[in-house]
Amino acid sequence: MGIVVQKYGGSSVADATSIKRVAQRIVATKKAGHDVVVVVSAMGDTTDELIDLANQVSPLPPGRELDMLLTAGERISMAVLAMAIGNLGQEARSFTGSQAGVITDSEHGRAKIIDVTPGRIEAALAEGAVAIVAGFQGVSQTTKDITTLGRGGSDTTAVALAAALGADVCEIYTDVDGIFTADPRIVPNARQIPRISYEEMLEMAANGAKILHLRCVEYARRNDMPIHVRSSFSDKTGTWVVKTEDVVQAGSAQEGSPMEQAIISGVAHDRSESKITVVGVPDKVGFAAAILQALADAQINIDMVVQNVSAAATALTDISFTLPRADGQTAMTALARLKDEVGYERLQYDDSVGKVSIVGAGMRSSPGITAKFFRALADAGVNIEMISTSEIRISVVVTESQVDAAVNAAHAAFDLGTDEVEAVVYGGTGR
Repeated sequence: MGIVVQKYGGSSVADATSIKRVAQRIVATKKAGHDVVVVVSAMGDTTDELIDLANQVSPLPPGRELDMLLTAGERISMAVLAMAIGNLGQEARSFTGSQAGVITDSEHGRAKIIDVTPGRIEAALAEGAVAIVAGFQGVSQTTKDITTLGRGGSDTTAVALAAALGADVCEIYTDVDGIFTADPRIVPNARQIPRISYEEMLEMAANGAKILHLRCVEYARRNDMPIHVRSSFSDKTGTWVVKTEDVVQAGSAQEGSPMEQAIISGVAHDRSESKITVVGVPDKVGFAAAILQALADAQINIDMVVQNVSAAATALTDISFTLPRADGQTAMTALARLKDEVGYERLQYDDSVGKVSIVGAGMRSSPGITAKFFRALADAGVNIEMISTSEIRISVVVTESQVDAAVNAAHAAFDLGTDEVEAVVYGGTGR
């Protein structure tokens, strides 16, 4: 048997009872003949609580010290899980991200993995132990400081370790039974997807589906690492994230399943974005580039961008774009510095928007998808503010209060629901 990497999220290790249940699953995998590496998140809402503590002490916590604080959550999880496994008669050794060889750049709060050198993990496996690794963290290649990978970074840690170790699979354990056609918290009759391609999952993750971290899916696709998303609270089969051809082959082998050849795979939503409109920009060459460069220099990722046709009478145009809500004030500050250079009239900031997206490889060859999506939103009374598309995705920005209605309307329009037992969300506060 080969190496299996398992990742357990915060809801899966939220308390002592949950940790003991996870330990039993890990030991069972070990007894089945696999070498097991486990990546853990912080217990429950520990990370949020630590952030709250930091903000109570300092309005602007230094990045280096905040990373040092936040990594404590995963270190607690890894140690107590190793103890629980030991009580079941199986040796387990815990490792921090740096001890596990997770090497990153020096960007505190959102570091990227540069390399993984898992020598100590391989040594532990060779001696028959289960290796428990703290997720979400690494060590800077240049400064040697502790770094964190950003929210959801434990998923990325798990896939990176799986790739470096040549694992057979990376199992992501969470509080739902797999990947669904929509968030079960919003759409109770959402259907579980048995297999989904890396490309579709990338679009789902990029557009708000929180089941997998975007960089985790990117890493898996680059390294052709199968991801198996399952619940730590049940023994259901879960969802496989694999190459497109493997999805197609599985569909051919399971003819008759209504989801195998679906045009639309799922509906994703995101409530964490805001919208900025730069009003009255002179329609001259280079001004749009200057605006976007200012945002890039501030390390801000923007999503949708819409530029109006300039008014003939004024030769002025408006440029609107969406960005993470957490970066909203930083972006406004960066753009304010450009006012004299660009000569725009004013800035408008809106943090009460949400994004709703439909994703599916089948829309490449299916006309009428956009019309059907927009008709469903119109019938639900949802007003569209911005539109963005890719080859396998259509996204719209709507008022945040209309996100739930938009998700349910799109889900129903493309017949993505099921008449079977409703999806179960076993744990997690959704915080």
